[in-house]
Amino acid sequence: MIEIDGSKGEGGGAILRVACALSAVTQKPCHIFNIRKNRPKSGLATQHLLGIQALAQLCNGKLEGDYLGSEEIKFYPGEFSVKELKIKIETAGSITLCLQSLLPVALFAPNPIKIFFEGGGTDVPYSPTIDHFRYVFLKILERMGPRVEINILKRGYYPLGGARVEVRIFPGKLRPLNLIERGKFKKISIFSVASEFLKEKKVAERQLRGAKEILAKLKLPIETQTEYVKTDSVGSSICMISEFEQTTLGSDALGKLGKPAEEIGRECALQLLKEEKTNACLDRFLTDQILIYLTLTNKRSQVKVSELTSHTKTNLWLIPQFLKGVFEIKENLITWIPE
Repeated sequence: MIEIDGSKGEGGGAILRVACALSAVTQKPCHIFNIRKNRPKSGLATQHLLGIQALAQLCNGKLEGDYLGSEEIKFYPGEFSVKELKIKIETAGSITLCLQSLLPVALFAPNPIKIFFEGGGTDVPYSPTIDHFRYVFLKILERMGPRVEINILKRGYYPLGGARVEVRIFPGKLRPLNLIERGKFKKISIFSVASEFLKEKKVAERQLRGAKEILAKLKLPIETQTEYVKTDSVGSSICMISEFEQTTLGSDALGKLGKPAEEIGRECALQLLKEEKTNACLDRFLTDQILIYLTLTNKRSQVKVSELTSHTKTNLWLIPQFLKGVFEIKENLITWIPE
């Protein structure tokens, strides 16, 4: 059984998600202790609990210690037993973080997998927005072979959540990823979304206006989309995607009570420009998410990243606990070398 100290590195829920996913793929049981030890409230919160329970259901695994507040679990993976999975989230727990646990495992299923989320949040703090997930992360993943479709039936914001999302995963052999050159710049796309509660205040348009103010002097080709959606809680989000021949970079931001919508848009645009100036092929939000897929190809992969975040450094330590190989780091170039 592989022993994992959950207080290592950033010491949050990402260790739990990645470790359990790798356990399921490699069929190696794991024992995770000190779960979320570096967080103000340690142990399993609702979204972490639901995520690992859904993962156990997906691969017919067995869990010990899976209860709210638990700081220690044991996970025994099993064989795939489902083609459809329904996950009910009573809170605004992040759907994209839950998918971070499920997706690496579902890619090795013998058949396509359908996952339906009832409740939860599509655009909530401390997690990728659903737009960054589908327009940036999934675009990079598709370069490696697999195809994933996301259908947003209803968005969910904090604190009530209430989202409804359908995900279809079509497994395919993972190809190695080599991203060290972006290629030519193509365009920037901006998606600005807000609750119908905010339509009168034109929040979606104002977020977009703030973003365009920052980009105006650069005279870049820009495509925009604004949308108002029915939600249980008031909220808004903006996602910006910079598309190149070989890769896609992104940034996102959430509306905040008392903060002008224009400022939200400006901050999102400034973050995207910061990513572009690094000449990296993966943005800082994406790097830690993609590492697990590089290693599961069992072949050499190489990516140029904008920043080695605490989440990225934690995954650089965690993944070799399950898989034979090493990460080689030279400045912002990450190379996975399997044994």
